Amino acid sequence: MALHKIVIDCKKQLLKFLSEGREIFSAPVSTSCAGLGFEPGSFKTPTGLFRIHEKIGENARSGTVFKGRVPIADTPAYDDDLITSRILWLDGLEKENVNTKGRYIYIHGTNQENLIGQPVSHGCIRMRNEDIVRLFDMVAIDTPVEIRG
Repeated sequence: MALHKIVIDCKKQLLKFLSEGREIFSAPVSTSCAGLGFEPGSFKTPTGLFRIHEKIGENARSGTVFKGRVPIADTPAYDDDLITSRILWLDGLEKENVNTKGRYIYIHGTNQENLIGQPVSHGCIRMRNEDIVRLFDMVAIDTPVEIRG
């Protein structure tokens, strides 16, 4: 068993971070409003086994907006679906979800924190900014991630 693991329950809209099988952190999330799936362009959240491919945004101010995984200076209109604070880029480990990295599926912060806990994303796993910053600091590249349907 892996020492550390992230488990995301799409039914409960909940992320848990486990260390040696023991929960050490949990937070509400938002998965896709289009449901679960693997098809490119579907805006669905993939399920199965993954790993953290890359961590982006270390030392960025909480709320920093990222475009193309790069922090930007000008913040777009508030109602835009923004990627904020930190990015944990997922890489699929199974036949069905091997395209996840190429679909740019992340665990990331959002400017729409009031919607956390509901399936409203465009495929990614959204978290409150405070929560993604905490999680980011606890995990390493290659940490296993399991997304359950």
